[in-house]
Amino acid sequence: MIPEKKTQESEEIPHTKQKIKKQMKVLPPKKKVSTGNKNLTGYMFISPFIIGFLSLTLFPILYSLYLSFTDFDMMGTPNWIGLANYERMFTGDPTFWQAMKVTFFYAGIAVPFRLIFALLVALALNKVVEMVGLYRTLLYLPSVVGGSIAVSIMWRQLFGDDGAFNSILSLIGFPTHSWLGDPDTAIWTLILLYGWQFGSSMLIFLAGLRNIPKTFYEASSVDGAGPLRQFFIITIPLLTPVILFNTIMQVIQGFMAFTPSFVVTNGGPVDSTLLYVLYMYRRAFEYFDMGYASAMAWVMLIIIGIFTALIFKSSEHWVHYESDAK
Repeated sequence: MIPEKKTQESEEIPHTKQKIKKQMKVLPPKKKVSTGNKNLTGYMFISPFIIGFLSLTLFPILYSLYLSFTDFDMMGTPNWIGLANYERMFTGDPTFWQAMKVTFFYAGIAVPFRLIFALLVALALNKVVEMVGLYRTLLYLPSVVGGSIAVSIMWRQLFGDDGAFNSILSLIGFPTHSWLGDPDTAIWTLILLYGWQFGSSMLIFLAGLRNIPKTFYEASSVDGAGPLRQFFIITIPLLTPVILFNTIMQVIQGFMAFTPSFVVTNGGPVDSTLLYVLYMYRRAFEYFDMGYASAMAWVMLIIIGIFTALIFKSSEHWVHYESDAK
């Protein structure tokens, strides 16, 4: 009986193999998708960015580098003059050094002022539980419209000779002052305007504060640490990556500030608020010296690059990441 069973099974196996082969022949063959079509589709999707980057970013950057070595009045053809623009900038243009001095003073005070004020507001909002969304929106509003010409005009009206600030001072019995007409106080009005636009930095600080575990504060309070000590041993060290990001972004914005100086004071009085970008704008579009303005733009690019590199290099000593603890 057992041998007969085996012979039946051995006879059925070839038949089943033939049936499977027939079914496989009936199925249509799979079409091969060429990788060339996939690549073409991908390039089509990213082509708007590539075209925009090449035509609106990379080409203007390289062309401005070329113009920085030329004498170009925006009417004729550029005339190659080599390093003459850079030589005139550093040795024969006192206004350039005045603009550099004003810009360094402006960025050196306005950037820390905005960062400190934004951190303090973020700390206050981090304690608020009810209606925090409303407070956050109201405090962010100056940053939404802060860089616009309308706000700069409003600032000029507030601190003008007949503005609201002097009117308040006269009502409470204090002497009025020409805030925008005095070289000693004009730059401080621009610094105050820059600090008033703290909303973006404040939101980034607030997001960083929300990511700090509350257990750290609870454990330190058990050990007897007060709020001030908790701020320096917990909040600041864990917030250093956010401080690094905000510092780099605000340094770049501080050196590139233009609208407040152009609208509020127009660089005056006696060039006391002549920021670097405003002077570069004048050389390009008032004096039609585009070659010299392009050289100024590359000098500022190098300055910002140096400051950014120094900040990154120093971050090795004061920025703490979670991965470092591990």
